[in-house]
Order: sequence, then structure tokens, then C-alpha cells
Amino acid sequence: MTYREIGKTTMLAPLPCALVSVTDGDRTNALTVAWTGIVNTKPPMLTVSVKPERFSHDMLVRAGSFCIHPADTAHIREVDYCGVTSGSEHDKLSVTGLTTMVTGKDTPLGIDGFPVCIPCTVQSVTKLGSHDLFLASIEKILVREDLIDAQGAIHLEKAGLVAYSHGLYQELGSVLGFFGFSVAREDVLKRRMQSYTSGRKGGAPGR
Repeated sequence: MTYREIGKTTMLAPLPCALVSVTDGDRTNALTVAWTGIVNTKPPMLTVSVKPERFSHDMLVRAGSFCIHPADTAHIREVDYCGVTSGSEHDKLSVTGLTTMVTGKDTPLGIDGFPVCIPCTVQSVTKLGSHDLFLASIEKILVREDLIDAQGAIHLEKAGLVAYSHGLYQELGSVLGFFGFSVAREDVLKRRMQSYTSGRKGGAPGR
């Protein structure tokens, strides 16, 4: 195959597309991020990178906590709006109709309706250059009830999750496999794959 060098840039794709809610005591704002990801399991931790000039940056510093919500197709217009407008000029929740929800006694406000809500506590802020990296501990995971079956298994393949790739929002498509499928027994492979595809549109493998 032939490749063309295009220079040194940020082109790792696809990326998670997520909405972050932050409350600093005076108001709640929402910002959209793609530069986020899990970085540790014990304890569970993630990072979010935010430009210092963004309105929500100082709110995140003051609050020391936030909630992150993976985007879905049902909210993609609101997610885009929260990424291209500034909280310094717009009340994003009022404009979009998004509403907050209580996530717990000592955890920050989340946004209602998204497939998953992850309350986090900021542990450190590291200046990288164009962005500051917020390292945060995951306090809990809240999963929408309709995505959990009677046995307690989580089915995110039903959530209509969205990824961000080179300026485009794209819905996750057909299930291609599950963790370990390349070495699974044939009967396990058939049973698991049927459970993901029968009567469903597709998406990321569940558990």
C-alpha cells in the first residue's frame, strides 16, 4: 500500500464523543470533548483535555469535579451545540433543553437522558501546551435502566453511541466481535454474536 505523509498533527481516530457537565456553585455548564479516555483501572480514572481559554476550564478548576456522558444519536445535536458555543455567551442548558440530575449526595450534577453518566473528582491538572489535562477519579457509573437486562448485563450496543472521527460524528455500527472472540470456541462465538445482532441495529459489544 502507498501512504502520504501529511505532517505532525492530531489525527488519532475515532475518538470518544462526550458531554461534560460542571457546576461551580453559581451555574451548571456543559462542554463537548473528544480528547478523553480511561487511563487506569485500580482505582478507575480518566482524563479530559481542555483548552485554558475555554469558559468551562476555570469552572472545572474551581469545582474540582464533573460528570462525563458518552454521546448518543438522540442527543448529537445538543452535543454539537455545546461544543461550538461558549458558556460565557449562552446558557447552553436553557437553549438545548438539557436538564440536570442529581447523581448522589457528594457527587456533581449530571445531565439527564444520556446512556451513561460518570461523576468524577479532579485529582490533578497538568499543563501540556495548547490544552490542560484533567486527571480525575471515577466515583461511580450510572447506566440508564433500559440498557440493563433482567440478568444485570449492560447492553451499550443498544445505546446508539457516537464516535468522533476527523470532524464527523458517526454512529457506532455493526458488532464485529467481542473481547477475546478471536480465540473463542465456535459455540461461544455463535451464541455471543447472535445475542448482539438478533433484533438489534448493532453497536458496541455489551457484557
